[in-house]
Amino acid sequence: MSSVDLPAGPIDYLDTGGTGPVVVFAHGLLMNELQWRHVIPLLGDHRCVAPTLPLGGHRRPMHADADLSQLGVARILADFLDALDLTDVTLVLNDWGGGQFIVSDGRAERVGRLVLASCEAFDNFPPKPARPAVALCRLPGGAALFLRLLATSFVRHDKRAWGGLSKRGIPDDVLDDWFTPATRSAAIRRDLAKFATGTPSRKTLLQWSSRLADFDRPVLVVWATEDRMMPIDHASRLVDLFADARLVHVDDSWTLIPEDQPEQFAAAIREFISTE
Repeated sequence: MSSVDLPAGPIDYLDTGGTGPVVVFAHGLLMNELQWRHVIPLLGDHRCVAPTLPLGGHRRPMHADADLSQLGVARILADFLDALDLTDVTLVLNDWGGGQFIVSDGRAERVGRLVLASCEAFDNFPPKPARPAVALCRLPGGAALFLRLLATSFVRHDKRAWGGLSKRGIPDDVLDDWFTPATRSAAIRRDLAKFATGTPSRKTLLQWSSRLADFDRPVLVVWATEDRMMPIDHASRLVDLFADARLVHVDDSWTLIPEDQPEQFAAAIREFISTE
């Protein structure tokens, strides 16, 4: 893993290097670059970059005054692209959708293509199944209690809880990697709580979403037809919103398409990039 120091704090990242097309992968809440462990090896002729963003699964805390709201983390992502001087990036979002707001914020000049894959959109921040956890993080000590719940088999694997993210199921060693940093560090729990409670009003979210229409470069919307968290109608709404967008439906998958259907996901990304 490499690391870069940004104004908000240190960001660790995986970078496969090379001269191929640059693909930057963002991850979901309480996850890290391992979310992409099945997809990146299938894109060996691309330069794949996977930052670990401060969404609770990061291994080092951010500065205490860092803005870790939805917009704040989107700006951290934009700062990351600047710091690595990445251009004509294909930015891939899955689960967490806040990376879209680099467009709303006027920071998308380094993004040549956008891939939105079963992610938060419009006013679905956070998705309904995640709202109890967000409410818990608003309470003193709530983030620590949330992590204790994530240590139980039920919350980890039951489809009515965290297990509802992946139809195949996420291995415990991966979940341990995602959850351990915040379990051990009060500062990372602080970051987790700041992000989890840093979503603006529905009105603001919809205002930001309307600005996505300003993005005039190619967009690929990849959506799991059986997604339990991200409404299927958001896929077509996103396609209608952008000037140059196409839609790919993925069967036999829940939200984490890179977990459930990595081959199909990687093929869709490869075709998307190669046809532009």
